[in-house]
Amino acid sequence: MEPIEGKAYMEQNKRSRVMKERHYWEEWTGRIYTSVCVVFLVAVIVSIVYFVASKGVATFAVNGVSLQEFFFGTKWSPDGEPNSFGALPFITGSFAVTILAALIASPLSLCAALFMTEIVPKSGKRILQPAIELLSGIPSVVYGFVGLTVIVPLLRNVFGGQGIGILAGCLVLSVMILPTITSIMADALSSLPGGLRESSYALGATRWQTIARVIIPTLLPALLTGVILGMARAFGEALAVQMVIGNAPHIPHSLLESASTLTSVITLSMGNTAMGSIHNNALWSMALVLLLMTFIFVLLVRLLERRNRV
Repeated sequence: MEPIEGKAYMEQNKRSRVMKERHYWEEWTGRIYTSVCVVFLVAVIVSIVYFVASKGVATFAVNGVSLQEFFFGTKWSPDGEPNSFGALPFITGSFAVTILAALIASPLSLCAALFMTEIVPKSGKRILQPAIELLSGIPSVVYGFVGLTVIVPLLRNVFGGQGIGILAGCLVLSVMILPTITSIMADALSSLPGGLRESSYALGATRWQTIARVIIPTLLPALLTGVILGMARAFGEALAVQMVIGNAPHIPHSLLESASTLTSVITLSMGNTAMGSIHNNALWSMALVLLLMTFIFVLLVRLLERRNRV
């Protein structure tokens, strides 16, 4: 029996060594693959930033357009004599529709998230949350077409005029970012430790007192993260806003006036400019502004996440 047991022990030891070697090579293969993917991702991001920055800075360094004229000028006339490249109307339009859309969508998103997680948590997670998340997958052109055929005629009948403008753009954007903000807020509310709710109820607080004085103050940084991410999407949206805002290159003085955004003027003009021309470089400068605003939104999200962990 001893030779047989010794042979079985040797075979088991051999299989163990083979498994260890296999796990060793699998681990190193995974590390190498992950490292290559990370390096590739970093290289792509750096390349995009360098390309956009080099094109955008050329407007000021090569073509001689001043920063004051670009950021504070109100006249956009790239083909005029003399030509002007004041991007302030487009920057104003982008911030106007983004902030107004966030102001409209944030309270609605918070109420929807509270309803799904605090009022009807079982059916909310099973039915309502997947339905709202499904809305975030609808293409932006669909939102823009609905806004053009429903919201614009409604505003025209109620307020008069053409119906297109800042108000139509912010209404379309508020509907677009509503699923994103709601989903993030609902996930944040679901992650709240259950002991906080029970402690509040044990002290005699009602459901609404618990929501207003315990849940929302505790999760405020996480809730603001959803708002920031929704604003980031709204600021970079192009097609839906372009269809309903009017695309007029001037600063609007009311919500019913036509305006334009950075993204809409880029999409409308980029195909009609020659590479390396001053007009083309000015459009790349707008793209650089959009990129910098994206970095600012990401930085704000990181700061809120750090505060939430603390």
